[in-house]
Amino acid sequence: MRILISGASGLIGKALVAHLKSQGHEVVVLVRRTAEHVHEISWNPGSDLDLSSYPVFDAIINLSGAGVGNKRWSDSYKAEILQSRLAATDTLVSAIAHLKTKPAVLLNASAIGIYGDRADEDLTESSPRGSGFLADVVEQWEQHAMRAEEFGTSVTCLRTGLVISRHGGAFGKILPIFKFGLGGPLGSGKQFWSFISMTDEVRAIEYLLHAKLSGPVNLTSPQPLRNRDVTKILASFLGRPALLPVPSFALKIVLGDFSSDILASSKVLPDRLTRAGFVFSHTNLSSALKAELG
Repeated sequence: MRILISGASGLIGKALVAHLKSQGHEVVVLVRRTAEHVHEISWNPGSDLDLSSYPVFDAIINLSGAGVGNKRWSDSYKAEILQSRLAATDTLVSAIAHLKTKPAVLLNASAIGIYGDRADEDLTESSPRGSGFLADVVEQWEQHAMRAEEFGTSVTCLRTGLVISRHGGAFGKILPIFKFGLGGPLGSGKQFWSFISMTDEVRAIEYLLHAKLSGPVNLTSPQPLRNRDVTKILASFLGRPALLPVPSFALKIVLGDFSSDILASSKVLPDRLTRAGFVFSHTNLSSALKAELG
């Protein structure tokens, strides 16, 4: 397949580009600078993007958006989180609308933040949205992406959970703390964390290029765990203690409003993905840690 990707320089994007190329796909990336070769296209999210002069793309994968954990959630950064996602998505949907030959599928990044804080409730793609800032962001993000279906392109929204990777993201931020033996349960530790190995993340995205499951699809392991169990398994894997819990008020001081997302409980299950026949390489956290950190 010939695939156009935005957000290729991000955590998931880098791993995905490498995986797709290894599987024989032709990958073209969108860059916010002057394109340097035929596998790059310059763009500016929020401005017009004309793809009509390029060979036909079989699929577009949109991973663009400001990182939710990159900065404290000031009012201005909250606006950037939302607008960066909507601008990139709207630009790509508009580009699709003007193409004579449409891509068969748009895979648009999304997040399990749409479910909000739901305690021990089993959450699938059919579950109603929750409340909170991220739930509002994800709902708008997905609505804007689904507009591409008006032009004949199937749209899948990738509701990704906590990605296990040594290279960055939320997990990458907590990993050094545990390596120094300073990790522990966050808040009560009772909240569910829904994770996925980076290996399964990119495998699932490639799978969805062909499965064409229109609408939301949860990209999480079928075995979500409580935070206290995640910290216990991670500390054991690293050979470090995990004795001291991190109180909620301390997280609030350090992370601001983002702490509410860290402390939220989302027991998310990949119902549509497993029903479609996708087989996970790493269903449990120990296996994921061995694959990504071992």
